[in-house]
Amino acid sequence: MMKESETDEEFRFFIDMLSSPDWDRRYKAAQALGVRADDRAVDPLIRSLKDEDWRVRQKAAWALGNIGDPRALQPLRRLMQDPYDGVQDMARQAEEMIRRKMYR
Repeated sequence: MMKESETDEEFRFFIDMLSSPDWDRRYKAAQALGVRADDRAVDPLIRSLKDEDWRVRQKAAWALGNIGDPRALQPLRRLMQDPYDGVQDMARQAEEMIRRKMYR
């Protein structure tokens, strides 16, 4: 089992990666944060919904859906106006994932 400090260090590592100049690193950070489903990542991931790269926006939407925190609902609704269809679709799916978690 991991010590709490190692978990926190890993979390901070991925949060810092969200600010990388490399879109692929930001994408992988959003993926890792979504898999961990730590609600501390919600605000940084919401900021990533405005990333310049559509792939990062799409993965951040998925991550937020996987975490399931209702704070992401409004930002995801705004993302449904994204110029990329895949991002819009993921925003809709993420909203549905959150709603399912809220009402179970």
